[in-house]
Amino acid sequence: MADKSTIARPYAKAAFEAAGTARLGPWAQALRAAAGVVTDPRVGRLLGNPRVLPGQLADLVIDVAGGGLDEHGRNFIRLLADNRRLDCLPAIAKRFEQLKAEAEGTIDVAVTSAVPLSAAQRGELCAALERRLKRTVRLQCATDPQLIGGAVLRAGDLVIDGSLLARLHRIAYELTA
Repeated sequence: MADKSTIARPYAKAAFEAAGTARLGPWAQALRAAAGVVTDPRVGRLLGNPRVLPGQLADLVIDVAGGGLDEHGRNFIRLLADNRRLDCLPAIAKRFEQLKAEAEGTIDVAVTSAVPLSAAQRGELCAALERRLKRTVRLQCATDPQLIGGAVLRAGDLVIDGSLLARLHRIAYELTA
């Protein structure tokens, strides 16, 4: 069976095109809410139950999470239910968020550092990343003392590992190779 992210890609693209640039925010919220509904264990049991009709599942998801969906959005949820793809909603919502960020020219960057970054450091890092990535950067900072020093940056597929832990691993590898 195909990976859920592979299945989600064309659905997310279709949802993105259906939303249009004016309704990206409400669609993103509604897809997040719908993804939250289907990740509930009680609803998860219904998704795999052959006695529950796809239309009933669609109505449940729309009733609980569909406040931000227009008619196209409700039809989208019904299509997912008919194709037995409601379980892919979390992956669809995630991919939709990525498409939305690309369209808006923004990118989320996860920064994991050994110690908390000061406001000045966050500002400098943000400015440098915006110059390199040519997008508006939203930093999400976390700390991990195991890094010893430095930081690890993750922006989509780009990973920049400037931690002391990574340098030590490289040195150890070169010494044993």
